[in-house]
Amino acid sequence: MGVGSGEGGGGRRLISTGSPFEKTAGYSRAVVDGDWCFVSGTTGYDYATMSMPESVEEQTRNCLSTIRAALTEGGFELADVVRAHYYVTSRSYVSRVFPILGEAFGDIRPAATMIICELNEPEMKIEIEVTARRPI
Repeated sequence: MGVGSGEGGGGRRLISTGSPFEKTAGYSRAVVDGDWCFVSGTTGYDYATMSMPESVEEQTRNCLSTIRAALTEGGFELADVVRAHYYVTSRSYVSRVFPILGEAFGDIRPAATMIICELNEPEMKIEIEVTARRPI
């Protein structure tokens, strides 16, 4: 991960995974703005190998790992997440990802929504986006 352009201190900072998708599509993995961190929709790619695992469970774990890294780079923790959006491509995945999401967010309990929809590529089975706020 690397910090892109931005102001220091409490200003706006851009967080990048170095993924080619970010440059091509013109987005940042996360944007830190003051006490807030907005993490873009994150799919299950393994950015070290640029490969997508087959199982929705492994994809979910990869999503969470990428999100944790972006939050950490921005000076946040998973415990700071106040909002989560989950997008899955099949109803059958809901019961498979709930326990994994519960491990990550069970004690944090952010406001959350799960939507069943199509994603950008057929191999993508889940996408997660979160918003975090520093504790006051």
